[in-house]
Amino acid sequence: MDAAALREHLLSFPGAEETFPFGEATSVFKVAGRMFALSQLGADALRVSLKCEPALAQALRTTHPAVLPGYHLNKRHWNTVVLDGSLPEQMVKDMIEDSYDLVVSALPASRRSELGWTGDRSA
Repeated sequence: MDAAALREHLLSFPGAEETFPFGEATSVFKVAGRMFALSQLGADALRVSLKCEPALAQALRTTHPAVLPGYHLNKRHWNTVVLDGSLPEQMVKDMIEDSYDLVVSALPASRRSELGWTGDRSA
């Protein structure tokens, strides 16, 4: 997955927006004002930081060298994924969807409804 494909996928989620609160080099992807991903899309080594359930975050780090504790983030809840081709693209997409779902699931029911979120991306 290259930077353009990553950006396109991150923005494909209902209500997703790209913001730049840390400067123009770092894209922060939010839904309802809450961050679900961030990446320096122009960096030589493409990485994306994603929210993750703590137990799964640790399991992914143990199993995959390309999954690291979240860089400058709460390492219990965030992973930084190195997009070097060592992980299957579908796995990366699944981690992105999980991050989005974690953030949206914590929103008020009315906001989840506005987004059309059911907890099932295929719906």
